[in-house]
Amino acid sequence: MKQLDLITGFLGAGKTTFIKRYADYLLRQGRRLGILENDYGAVNVDVMLLQELEQAGCGLESVAGGCCEDCHRRRFKTKLIALGMSAYDRVLIEPSGVFDVDEFYDALGESPLDQWYTLGSVIAIVDATLTGELSDGAAYLLASQVAGAGVVVLSKTQEVSDGQTAAVIDRLNALMERFGCPRRFGDDVLTKPWDEWTDEDFAAVAAAGSSGDSIVRRFNTEGFSSLYFMGGSYTAEELRGKVQAIFADKACGGVFRVKGFFQDNGWQELNATSEQFSLSPVPNGQEIIIVIGEHLQKDAIERYFQ
Repeated sequence: MKQLDLITGFLGAGKTTFIKRYADYLLRQGRRLGILENDYGAVNVDVMLLQELEQAGCGLESVAGGCCEDCHRRRFKTKLIALGMSAYDRVLIEPSGVFDVDEFYDALGESPLDQWYTLGSVIAIVDATLTGELSDGAAYLLASQVAGAGVVVLSKTQEVSDGQTAAVIDRLNALMERFGCPRRFGDDVLTKPWDEWTDEDFAAVAAAGSSGDSIVRRFNTEGFSSLYFMGGSYTAEELRGKVQAIFADKACGGVFRVKGFFQDNGWQELNATSEQFSLSPVPNGQEIIIVIGEHLQKDAIERYFQ
């Protein structure tokens, strides 16, 4: 049977960056690897960042949102069926940061997927710079992602102190208590900067499995949505100002993340949260900016991109 890994994490945690490193390790071990990008937005931009893995022999499929929940679940299952009929021996799923992991477990138990796949590792990526209050819905999603993970991996630990790393772990434990899960985190959370990881570190993650723990189940993702704006022309300075203004403007709703691509002296990838704004040169892209959040107000956000 094929092993199926789930790499989850809240918006902007660094899932795609981690998958690049993890997939490189698995390919070097001779694994026949497929990746399914299960994005929440109506346009899947993260899949573009993994295209270089295709050249290394990795299969790449995507499911974009922008439709009703039932339709999205059917698309997700259909893609898993297609990957199950292929020659891959390990499949990685990168869902959106507002993905309820129960969808993954529900799909895995359905026929014919239950005949083709066995659970590999559930890996939760958590941003070590995470600060601020989360809404009830966001807190629930983050708790659901870490509760059943075989391993929790902190990202961006090189940017914070040991005290802040410990505070994030304490915050995860508070979420476990809040949502009725007995699991508690400590030294089992991986805090080593990714640039320092060895093959032994990746091997441990690949063998982590899942914990079997869960939170008290809810269905509380109705307020989450995404908006996308295509064809805009901006300089990096202009876009920084727009994005920072959107995060600060309460009339826009609860904006969690802004991402996409634009051209300014070549293609640039945008990845922003309320705490961070980053731009990275990329070889290819398309002119699109995606805003993801809770109770988004389209008219208010649209004014910034007119």
